[in-house]
Amino acid sequence: MSASSDLQVAPDSAAQAGAAQAVVSRRSLSPSRASDFQQCPLLYRFRTVDKLPEPPSAAAVRGTLVHSALEHLFDLPAAQRTPEAAEGLLPGRWEQLRVDEPDVTALFEESSPEEAEWLASAAALVRTWFTLEDPTRLEPAEREMRIETELASGLLLRGIIDRVDVAPNGMVRVVDYKTGRSPGEGFEGKALFQMRFYALAVWRLKGVVPALLQLVYLGDGVVLRLQPTEEDLLATERKLEALSAAIEKARESGDWRPRRSKLCGWCAHQALCPEFGGTPPPLPVPLSGPLSGPLSGPAS
Repeated sequence: MSASSDLQVAPDSAAQAGAAQAVVSRRSLSPSRASDFQQCPLLYRFRTVDKLPEPPSAAAVRGTLVHSALEHLFDLPAAQRTPEAAEGLLPGRWEQLRVDEPDVTALFEESSPEEAEWLASAAALVRTWFTLEDPTRLEPAEREMRIETELASGLLLRGIIDRVDVAPNGMVRVVDYKTGRSPGEGFEGKALFQMRFYALAVWRLKGVVPALLQLVYLGDGVVLRLQPTEEDLLATERKLEALSAAIEKARESGDWRPRRSKLCGWCAHQALCPEFGGTPPPLPVPLSGPLSGPLSGPAS
């Protein structure tokens, strides 16, 4: 798919600052924060209410690096978008990431064997992508597209879409890269929740239901595809409204219950979780206005 697009990107300029206070007062959801609440309301609280810091992980930072390389690959002319060119972007993007997010420098000693091995693993993921898509035949309409749209209820949907392709006939494809492995059988629905979220946002913003949602898993070279319908997206809208209502109820009551699962092993906040013998910090006071939180978590 290739064509120009008039899809609206959320403004990223000084003009946006004047509306910042209004945005804070709205109910809002991003795919990551919606997923957090579904996984564990207490995790949502730690990330969005308490805003507790989390140490960077090598896997998450590698995801961010690979996303950056694939984004900037499309700055090159089509004929130059080769695997070698994409791999060649990694060292420079890593240096930029170290400047933009100084915390990641703690992961490795500079020029250490561990850093070299980690960069090689990122290069392997980039090479896998070339077996799944041909960038010489793609001209994305948008890359790392910040999107915001308000539902009729006032709920603001916010997020960052990795890539949007628009065909000459106007058909829209929404693409997301994942550097992990694809979900096992029976878990695809949860994985596609994020894509339905984005499709709903695009539909409500532009009045166009994306023709195809595509999740590209670089960990094992699998692509999940979904052709959404209006009925799918209306169901997603109802689910998001229910999630928002549950979040507001938790905010008003202060009842952010932990939900134990296999994913707890990856949580950075076990020491504060009652499920592991911990005690959450006191809630910030006053806790005024609906919650929003960052647009996304670490790239994966």
